[in-house]
Amino acid sequence: MSDDMGRPDTGGFVTLSSRIVYENPWTRLREDIIRRPDGGEGLYGVVERSEFVVVLPLGNGPEGPTVTLVRQYRYPVRARLWELPMGMWEHRPDTDPEIVAHGELEEETGLRAFALRHAGTLYQGAGYSTQRGHVYLATGLTQGPPRREATEGDMTSHTVPLAELERMIRDGEITCMVTLAAVALVRARGWIP
Repeated sequence: MSDDMGRPDTGGFVTLSSRIVYENPWTRLREDIIRRPDGGEGLYGVVERSEFVVVLPLGNGPEGPTVTLVRQYRYPVRARLWELPMGMWEHRPDTDPEIVAHGELEEETGLRAFALRHAGTLYQGAGYSTQRGHVYLATGLTQGPPRREATEGDMTSHTVPLAELERMIRDGEITCMVTLAAVALVRARGWIP
């Protein structure tokens, strides 16, 4: 972001020092000593991650529109979550997000999309992370075999009627904030019937 003069928007914050405290192929943790706009100094821990994609696969079933979800165990929260297909290519971080979206959709669900529409972007935890995501609507779906990575061995794929997705959201069964935000963004564009 930049201000009206084209300069980067610093929000009045000044970075006094910065160091990398941890790094692996997926995540880098940076520690910044900052001066806030009020003049006080503080510490900011920043999680740096590559861009990701999240895909809402919208199909047509005998009863009407369907959505394909995945369910997998998420170690940090010690729970199996319902999610839309999503991911990042940490070893190829500069790959066009649309290519990543096609790849993640097929990898996790086996679905191939005839068309992808970019619904927008979102930040996953802007208070602590730089990670930005791209939301896509996938249509014209054909089913093939999934090609999951070893780390996704427990993942399952489920196609549900759109009404069931909405019930799962209302009843608190879907708690993944990225999935909830993606559904809201696609719906706000009027792309879900």
